[in-house]
Amino acid sequence: MSALVDALSWACLVAGAVFCIIGSVGLIRMPDFYTRVHAASVTDTAGAGLLLLGMMLQAGFTLVTVKLIIIGLLILFTSPTATHALCKAALMRDLKPLLAEGEATSKR
Repeated sequence: MSALVDALSWACLVAGAVFCIIGSVGLIRMPDFYTRVHAASVTDTAGAGLLLLGMMLQAGFTLVTVKLIIIGLLILFTSPTATHALCKAALMRDLKPLLAEGEATSKR
């Protein structure tokens, strides 16, 4: 049982690290602010959640697990809220999204 929990924990830790790295690459490679924020927020929230899950499996049923759950809930609520606030502030400052060539820029 211990080997199975260790393997599952490491799988979560590696998957979480991969998500965070993909989010970082997306932050660099995306063309405009909105796609960068989207790439970073979605993958980093998922990556942090998987990292926390892996650490919870390693910790077992202890006070550390309760603290990791609280951290996970904090990230789950604050990350999307912060992303929304950033995008809303960018829209208020008239930062327009980058549109594809030939796409209509007027509202219909």
